[in-house]
Amino acid sequence: MLLALLTAVYVVCAFALTAFALGTTVLLIAYLRYRNEVVTPLQLHNFPTVAVQLPIYNELFVVERLLQAVAALDYPRDRLWIQILDDSTDSTTELVARTVAALQQQGVNIAHVRRPNREGYKAGALAYGMTLLNVEYIAVLDADFVPQPDFLQRTIAFLVSNPKIGMVQTRWGHLNPDDNALTKGQALALDGHFVVEQTARSRAGLLMNFNGSGGVWRVNAINEAGGWRDETLTEDLDLSYRAQLLGWRFAYMPDVVVPGELPEHIAAYKQQQARWAKGGTQVFRLMIFPVWRDPRLTLGQRLMATMHLCQYLVNPVIMLMILLTPPLLIMHAIQHLSLGVLGLVGLFPPLLYIISQQALYGNWKQKILALPALVALGTGMAWSNSRAVISGLLNRREEFKRTPKFASVKARNPNGYGGLMKQRGFLWEVLFSAYALWGVWVAARYAPGYIPYLLVYAVAFGVMAYWGARDALGFGTRTQ
Repeated sequence: MLLALLTAVYVVCAFALTAFALGTTVLLIAYLRYRNEVVTPLQLHNFPTVAVQLPIYNELFVVERLLQAVAALDYPRDRLWIQILDDSTDSTTELVARTVAALQQQGVNIAHVRRPNREGYKAGALAYGMTLLNVEYIAVLDADFVPQPDFLQRTIAFLVSNPKIGMVQTRWGHLNPDDNALTKGQALALDGHFVVEQTARSRAGLLMNFNGSGGVWRVNAINEAGGWRDETLTEDLDLSYRAQLLGWRFAYMPDVVVPGELPEHIAAYKQQQARWAKGGTQVFRLMIFPVWRDPRLTLGQRLMATMHLCQYLVNPVIMLMILLTPPLLIMHAIQHLSLGVLGLVGLFPPLLYIISQQALYGNWKQKILALPALVALGTGMAWSNSRAVISGLLNRREEFKRTPKFASVKARNPNGYGGLMKQRGFLWEVLFSAYALWGVWVAARYAPGYIPYLLVYAVAFGVMAYWGARDALGFGTRTQ
């Protein structure tokens, strides 16, 4: 009975992974169909009122760069307000105060907003800031992003031209893609999302999301959707779905690029991904039934929205399959189970990343050499992301943990990475790498066809363990 149950769980997991891969394939096909659509650049003649909200928390090393870039935006100063929503508890506040004072003397409409507490974290800061504004549009930028001077002109023109559009998202670029193998892998992953996935969702009429930074909102859309709320760790995804289920359309502008900084250490990247995984799962719990109850959505839109909302559930599915494969092979339960379909559709996700590099870079063949790093990230993060997903399913309340960034300053941030130095999560990756290697040995005896599958996870967990151990031992070597 137990063997039959475990085998059934394994088969369900295999079908689930196949479904996830098919969802990616659908997005890739949609991208190839719509990628040549030309969006005519629009010119602004009447400039509506706009605010740029900058939610920050202990961003000592990047905040000044952000403020200087936003102050240089090409937009009439009497129609633009800049709002620094500063919840910092370190010397970031003093730096912001000095920079704001200097910019105010130059005639920039910029305000330094401090709340009595950090209630609601980023969502709470954005909501509080809105109570102090009377504008038509709001742009949101995280602390580690650097907008180009024409960022507002191009996005606002698109919103003004179509009153049904509630939000415009721009493409994230990268300030430090070549720092190390980790940042190269991240850049490849983000390019795949922003070049292929977001383009496909936007142009094929599928539900998409505001990515939390580099987007511009129509204030009416935020208000009608119920405003920012802190029920999840991904307030951007939550508000995106609430607004679209009310009928607001979203647009994506891949030609408008806002570069941001990539985490260069695995501890920070794990923290970022865990927040996204837990928050995304929380939104899945909140929004999956409203999506399926909305009569305006087609079946295709509902299916793709479901794949979008539960994308992080793939991590516990992966972990279940890894844990079950060796014992089921020993018990002769899955030797004859064909994973050919899964292997076939599994070829399409890597193709998505290759196509994104072809679309962006002349040296794309060199860029795709980072695919092994991306595979290590995509598979080796399964354990840490699974823990976050389970926490999200159980809806456990948790502090919003920022992703520490350094800019060009090579000094340890005592309020950022300092707290991550004590983590020893990489020991789990060591254990799972060893388990997968044992699975390779088992597969060699009972079903050699499983060897490549298990070997990928053994190497991926091993790489994650190596990165984690290296960073834990090497933080103190950073010098300014």
